[in-house]
Amino acid sequence: MVDWNLAVATATRLVRPGPEVSRDEARAVVAELRRHAKSSEEHVRGFTRMAVPGGPASDTPVLVVDRAGWIRANVAGFRQILSPLLGKMQDRRGGLPGGAVLGAVGGKVTGVELGMLLSFLASRVLGQYETFAPATRDLPAGAPGGGRLLLVAPNIVHVERELDVAPHDFRLWVSLHEETHRTQFTAVPWLRDHIESEIQAFLGETDVDPATLLERIREAVQSLGGGRPDGEETAGRGGAAGIIELVQTPAQREILARLTAVMSLLEGHADYVMDGVGPDVVPSVAEIREKFQKRRASGAGRLDQALRKLLGLDAKLRQYRDGERFVRAVVDQVGMDGFNRVWTSPNTLPTKSEIGKPAEWVARVHRKAES
Repeated sequence: MVDWNLAVATATRLVRPGPEVSRDEARAVVAELRRHAKSSEEHVRGFTRMAVPGGPASDTPVLVVDRAGWIRANVAGFRQILSPLLGKMQDRRGGLPGGAVLGAVGGKVTGVELGMLLSFLASRVLGQYETFAPATRDLPAGAPGGGRLLLVAPNIVHVERELDVAPHDFRLWVSLHEETHRTQFTAVPWLRDHIESEIQAFLGETDVDPATLLERIREAVQSLGGGRPDGEETAGRGGAAGIIELVQTPAQREILARLTAVMSLLEGHADYVMDGVGPDVVPSVAEIREKFQKRRASGAGRLDQALRKLLGLDAKLRQYRDGERFVRAVVDQVGMDGFNRVWTSPNTLPTKSEIGKPAEWVARVHRKAES
């Protein structure tokens, strides 16, 4: 169904080159990012009061990669998490007349399309905690059941130059955000399995008829043209939301609501921690945050905006914002230890509604615990 090798080859061929740096400067950037990743662990654990059972979070690998390395890592992750769904689709297509030929051709088309999307993303991602990290020849896997922390050096250098901020401070600031994600998953052992089970349940509900799925995606892509010139969406579905709704069953909508809530929590918590730790260890954190927020909010070219909608990047920015507001409101009301009850079990995770109404989460979780 997907020619994964072609996806990697396409993405690495199309991805834009990174900023110009000398060999010595590149080595210095890599070394500094590794130091920051290590030092960030102490800062994050001290601020969040999250203990990592069985050893430090730094037992999981930190990989400073270029854009091609990020592409390879993510293709490997996609291949692992999507394998049950693609296997079902492959079996169904194999029973059709000419299914093997269609599969080979379709796999190459899908591989090229995936490669094109990854080439777009590979120049934008600063860092990532790769939760579903399989063992690969190019990138060693983390501890059993764990993930690995990726920092994309050329993108970090590109953004720090674009914002005209202190490189040392910006690199540490980015490391704090990504280290928070590593701490979340290493301090909360059930979190990875919970998210994976939700994703697999979502995929298990997916219509496995390839022709129907392709037609739905085409309809959703056509809906991208429904935006108003001033950026306000017209009524109806558009962008990534349209794609999601078109492939959903009622059961998938419920699963997606839970996944949206937990991703908002994780991203918002990382932003909250990054800014909370920042004033003590990042002297120019206020300047960095102001410039970075403006960069997030600024519009790009028409094609870039369309791709952001299609890939759900606008929704991801809302997750940062809504999740950070939730975390801040809860900590203000019940303190950090009170907030940390969120990590007790899947039942104490906020619902999608509670992300927007933190007082409801506090009432539900703390009233239940105290009764």
